[in-house]
Amino acid sequence: MTRNRTRIGPGALITAAFVGPGTVTVCTLAGVTDGFSLLWVMLFAIAVCYFLQEMAARIGLVTRKSLAEALRGEITSKLPRFAALTIVLVAIVGGNAAYEAGNISGGALGLQVLFGIDDVHTGKYSFNPINFLIALLAASLLYVGSYRVLERVLVSLVIVMSLAFAMAAIATKPSISSLIAGLVPAMQLNQTLTVIGLIGTTIVPYNLFLHASIVQEKWSGPEHLPHMRRDAALTICVGGLISMAVIISAAAMRGTSITNAAELAGALEPVFGSFSRYILAPGLFAAGVTSAITAPLAAAYVVSGCLGWDRNLRSTRNRLTWLSVLLAGVLFSVVGGSPIEIIRVAQIANGILLPLIVAFLLWAVNRSQLIGPFANSRSQNVFGVVVLIVVSALSLRSLWLVIGSMR
Repeated sequence: MTRNRTRIGPGALITAAFVGPGTVTVCTLAGVTDGFSLLWVMLFAIAVCYFLQEMAARIGLVTRKSLAEALRGEITSKLPRFAALTIVLVAIVGGNAAYEAGNISGGALGLQVLFGIDDVHTGKYSFNPINFLIALLAASLLYVGSYRVLERVLVSLVIVMSLAFAMAAIATKPSISSLIAGLVPAMQLNQTLTVIGLIGTTIVPYNLFLHASIVQEKWSGPEHLPHMRRDAALTICVGGLISMAVIISAAAMRGTSITNAAELAGALEPVFGSFSRYILAPGLFAAGVTSAITAPLAAAYVVSGCLGWDRNLRSTRNRLTWLSVLLAGVLFSVVGGSPIEIIRVAQIANGILLPLIVAFLLWAVNRSQLIGPFANSRSQNVFGVVVLIVVSALSLRSLWLVIGSMR
């Protein structure tokens, strides 16, 4: 039993969640446009991601509450509590429903590249039948409602992603000196949007809620904090390395007109030959499927925490929640992608949510009434304030860009 509890587990779900089609696309564009020069951003994002995920998971493990439950319980004033929970629900549930289309379509694109399955056209709409197969796969795994099953499936898919993108990166034979130079922080003004994108796809608000909940499925209390920290450090680093491998692979095609990982597979044919599709397509498929599973899962945990429902994934309410997110993703993918206005609202809500959640985490992990002797150290708080300033600046910049695009 002890050995089972120390295995890799919850952290793999977090990696599976943030390394989705969106991450692969942003990293591809970063590599094609800027080469290795922004690899340092991923190092920063990995460090901040671990710092925030550890705090969220610590709250979950020590208090046996989800992050939404902690928010509801610790904010005693009615109006601030209502405002906080409303932002959380809009950002996580609405955002995940909008982005689910990209997750499903991204996974389908991987198989489409592999097998060459064409879209089906019905009037003004077109869709790929693989979308429905991926949605059915995600629904089947979520319907089982077993953490252990989800863990094993997602760990396997993370391994597939790791091997696929690592092989692609190694095959391009990158210059070691250029790689090292890319790890040194340096940024030009025209790289701001790419930097925001790389950080934003790694530090995902819904992952904080997901982590605080799923650690309770794996471990029983604060005595397992060392296991949680090792698990989170290892798996988040693996996720960061996957993202860096995508950047490195795309950097080999710098200056071309590649816009996504599917096009990258074709562009790498001079490196891999005709086998390039068999290298990258499984990774893209795995990235889509993992996010297609974890986004509805996180939404179910958030809704149950905000509304005080039972967190059992087999409950009717939770099944209806994740099914709604999944169906929304399928619908949006069939009508031609995620509706722009919904995504913009989700981006605005996430831009507001992240600094608020970071502030709440810092406040909560210093409350002796909530977390007892497991509070932050002084150095953790200093780093936390720096992180809060950085994510607030990035969120304000993102909000400005999104609102500006709506004019």
